[in-house]
Amino acid sequence: MADRQSMRHVLEQLAAAGDLHEVSRPVDRRFEISALLKLRDQGPAQLFRNVAGAGMPVVGNLLNSRSRYALGLGIPLETLDAHCARAVEAGISPTIVENSPAQEVVHEAPLDLAAILPVPTWFEHERGPYITAGVIVAKDPETGLRNVSIARLRLEGGGRMLVGIAKNHHLNLLAVKAKAAGTSLEIAIAIGNHPAVLLGSQMYVRLGEDEFDIAGGLLGEPVRLVRCKSVDLEVPAETEIVIEAVLNPEDLIEEGPVSEFPGFYVRYGPAIAAEVRMVTHRADAIYQAVLPGYAREHCLMGAVAIGATLTTQLRSVIPAVRRVFVTPGGMGRLHAVISMHQPRLGEGKRAIMLAMGMVNLLKLVTAVEDDVDPEDPVAVEWSLAARFRGHEDLIVIPGVKADRCDPVHEDLTVTKIGMVATTRPGDGAAGGRSEFVAVPAAVLARITAEIESY
Repeated sequence: MADRQSMRHVLEQLAAAGDLHEVSRPVDRRFEISALLKLRDQGPAQLFRNVAGAGMPVVGNLLNSRSRYALGLGIPLETLDAHCARAVEAGISPTIVENSPAQEVVHEAPLDLAAILPVPTWFEHERGPYITAGVIVAKDPETGLRNVSIARLRLEGGGRMLVGIAKNHHLNLLAVKAKAAGTSLEIAIAIGNHPAVLLGSQMYVRLGEDEFDIAGGLLGEPVRLVRCKSVDLEVPAETEIVIEAVLNPEDLIEEGPVSEFPGFYVRYGPAIAAEVRMVTHRADAIYQAVLPGYAREHCLMGAVAIGATLTTQLRSVIPAVRRVFVTPGGMGRLHAVISMHQPRLGEGKRAIMLAMGMVNLLKLVTAVEDDVDPEDPVAVEWSLAARFRGHEDLIVIPGVKADRCDPVHEDLTVTKIGMVATTRPGDGAAGGRSEFVAVPAAVLARITAEIESY
């Protein structure tokens, strides 16, 4: 049985549940894996056993539903958001171990990444294959504090990579610090991780907060880390593959068109180059890939993390907040529903504005009562139809600073919209126009108890 902190543990669980589909026929890493993952976007996880010209299999669509996250974390689905919020509030610090199966095989520079790893080429106008599930570990050059994140990594030939990082991301801030000091920045990339590590890496926390602490909170135990061999960093001991590299902020590569979560190509311009020092992996390593673009797994990873951190942040200011659900239609980044319990007048608007201020990406936020399921788009639309008063419940804020990922930004600004669809004092009172219809309570209770006999 695989270690509980490994991706293999999750694969075993999925296989036991009949939720892992193995593809035995040969597949091409150039576009074919991409097409298959897209066509099976909402189905079982896909394990490609026979990747042409590759020495290891590829797994994708591993975390394309909330229930998969719950399964991997060993919790009931209905507790996922609360569990994630607790992990953000009360993490568990990692521990260091001496040995790791991820260091069974060692490749030293000079090396050819494409010959070692079956990295897919995803879309026709992208200029090369991208590593999409690589958890990147780095340390602040000034403080030595660890940062854990995910960014685009494109193979440039040999041991050279392009690292695509948004300007406001913490990894870029560390690269800026290294450049100011006239040094390079060591990075380690772990591929093939437990869902707790992937999810922890995506949490919106302050620079200097260790995302491995959050991953430990998600696991309920310290994440076991192992020291890298050629860089002064630590990675999850149960990962499948580790790339040890040096990021050089002075060395830039023009990226060209690249896929982004809205499903479009974007052109971000130059990105930072990295040079690989060493690759280590398990003797029977499994390469993990996340289909980029507007794909279920890609969007969901951000949605779960943003929802958890926003829930924690908003609830600390407005106790009426119960949950923040970031919607799949909003690409897991741009739209959210805030669930609130009997908010006071004005609290819905306040929660919406705070959420938009805390997460730059959000541009359409709806506040509902907690008698409405935020995951049910029909219920949310009902709430708008039944409780939203446009003349006083609509917030429109033009010209707000936007993220460069937003598909409709103009000069990096966008109009943000909020809608408050919560009740007012007296709503639902006997004789009022919002009094719910109901059969007699005693009859409803009796029929509910005897429903199977009908």
